[in-house]
Amino acid sequence: MRIIIKGGRVLDPGHLDDIMDVYIENDLITGIVEKGGAPPPFEAHAADRIISADGCIVSPGLVDMHVHLREPGEEYKETIESGIRAAAAGGFTSICCMPNTKPVNDSKEVTRYIICQAKALASVRVFPIGAASRGLAGDALSEYGELKDAGAVGITDDGKPVTDSQLMRRVLEYSKSIGIRVISHSEELTLANGVMNEGSTATRLGLSGTPNAAESIMVMRDIALAELTHTPIHIAHVSTRESIRAIRGAKAQGIPVSAETAPHYFTLTDAAVFEYDTHAKMNPPLRSPEDRQAVRKALADGTIDAIATDHAPHSGLEKQVPFDEAANGIIGLETSLSLGLRLVEAGVLTLSQLIEKMAVNPARILGLAGGLRIGGKADLTVIDSSAKYQYNAANGFSKSRNTPFDGWEFQGRAQCTLVAGRIVHEI
Repeated sequence: MRIIIKGGRVLDPGHLDDIMDVYIENDLITGIVEKGGAPPPFEAHAADRIISADGCIVSPGLVDMHVHLREPGEEYKETIESGIRAAAAGGFTSICCMPNTKPVNDSKEVTRYIICQAKALASVRVFPIGAASRGLAGDALSEYGELKDAGAVGITDDGKPVTDSQLMRRVLEYSKSIGIRVISHSEELTLANGVMNEGSTATRLGLSGTPNAAESIMVMRDIALAELTHTPIHIAHVSTRESIRAIRGAKAQGIPVSAETAPHYFTLTDAAVFEYDTHAKMNPPLRSPEDRQAVRKALADGTIDAIATDHAPHSGLEKQVPFDEAANGIIGLETSLSLGLRLVEAGVLTLSQLIEKMAVNPARILGLAGGLRIGGKADLTVIDSSAKYQYNAANGFSKSRNTPFDGWEFQGRAQCTLVAGRIVHEI
């Protein structure tokens, strides 16, 4: 298959930023040519498909390093197939799935199952994240070497913290010995006993609240353990200004820490919970306006390295219940890019910074291939930043509908997603 993507703004932060044509043959990029330049390695008439990218951005394929696919075990919420379709629609060419499946992905067998299921679909690349502890029980380490050999690209107990500090030290030491990144779900459970953020909104609604310290205490602990063991650690779904202050300070000291946040934390506040909307219930919870502003600043100054969706599908069985009983989490694969582009429109990030947060840095943190290079894999996202649309969750590709962004008006979305030179989504 020969494809030419013509006339787009080819943007690979730190390497490329110009109006160019991209030539693809089979699964590889074979040419990146400035406008008016000679077209190697084949003429336009030899192309099987020409994609017009006038007025669009052509970026390295977006990478979501934090997704819950629910398969195996909870396929009524999401399957690998439906999750992949949602990812492709959102512009993602690679996604990394968390281990809190049923059974838990704490073994090579589950890892291989996920990879085989995804490969059979010949679409978005799926990279499993293995469980840090067996069964996510927090009392014994999984076999990281076997998980890595089977295809896992990270280790976490996401959904639960590793509460035992000695065990977390061993997690870091073991991961360092085999070269696999640890992702921390930072939560002090003895403080995290509320159903939303602690503050005036919770008081007015009569709901129990979880303070910022429930997150930041564990962030500080895990930074201390990363310093002790000289091991890189990645902090998931950062939501509080205190956590950001700790991460910023750790980076200034040269401690090997990276961090992600999710679009809901730089877009919404705990006010979204008014009327007891369970689609705004998540963990960590939506925070205060001051926390949202801190997250935005941390994205801009590089304290937070990546934007990840924490895509967490649930059915009505888990969400159409009283607020106290509702499951945490929202879907996000199809809205993440559009919400990120709002930061560009608001002047919080440049377009180059957004591509770094959504493509370059996630790949770098987890050691995945990425970038636009001649001879590199043809994983690309064509972004139409001017396209206006209304998001309708009922028409989405995910099996679940749990999102607070249903009905929102957006400008900017993925026009075309290519994985290994194949078009896996196109508008």
